[in-house]
Amino acid sequence: MGVSGTLEYLSDLVGSGGHKHKKKKQLQTVELKVRMDCDGCELKVKNAISSLSGVKKVEINRKQQRVTVTGYVDSSKVLKKAKSTGKKAEIWPYVPYNLVAQPYAVQAYDKKAPPGYVRNVENTVTTGTVTRYEDPYTSMFSDDNPNACSIM
Repeated sequence: MGVSGTLEYLSDLVGSGGHKHKKKKQLQTVELKVRMDCDGCELKVKNAISSLSGVKKVEINRKQQRVTVTGYVDSSKVLKKAKSTGKKAEIWPYVPYNLVAQPYAVQAYDKKAPPGYVRNVENTVTTGTVTRYEDPYTSMFSDDNPNACSIM
């Protein structure tokens, strides 16, 4: 443990009031879909999200309406901060179409999705109910039916 490690340990110890049980957040990437029309919108969203503590990098792709945030952050806080700008925001709902079993199913296909992406849907097995049509004449003249016609 070098000098910088010792100083970091001491500052963490003093900063937390002597408690060592402070849980650190993990480095993660949060992707959002935010409705942005111009450079002003883009700048407003970038400044708002950058002001969060723990944010290391904010990348914006206005063409895809995609904001990628990297840092020691919580996804719900990032989403809340993006919505506070007055823009419509949601967690990135798309995945590459080759990761979905049926990308052109009604639930997955989205015209607003960027090229090569579809909505992320759960792999639910849809079972169709088969209605069996039973011919009424076979049961009418059946030996098992006590009310059957006895013409013979």
